[in-house]
Amino acid sequence: MKASDGYLKIVEWSEEDNCYIGSCPGLMLGGVHGSDETEVYRKLSQTVEEWIEICRKDGVPLPEATAGREYSGKFVLRVGRDLHKTLAIEALRQNESLNTYCMNLLRENTTPYGTK
Repeated sequence: MKASDGYLKIVEWSEEDNCYIGSCPGLMLGGVHGSDETEVYRKLSQTVEEWIEICRKDGVPLPEATAGREYSGKFVLRVGRDLHKTLAIEALRQNESLNTYCMNLLRENTTPYGTK
């Protein structure tokens, strides 16, 4: 396994840029772009390899891997008192627990690997 295999690589279409954009969140800022999805992924993979090599040469520690992670299904979110109150009241109006209400809001406004 190569070190780059530990990092999630994403290639997605950008309406704004009218091309495919490849990124590696958690490892490097920026990315690569182009009109061919497969070529963008190939260039992204090569760029990630080069980035890791530069980090190693410069003695910069690599961030935690992003691919193949396990998720517990729990996370803590601080929202402030006012938003907490608003969400709790709306959950009561919907006859749902605060957890279920917030989970449904997130689900309705999120697609796999991004937002609507």
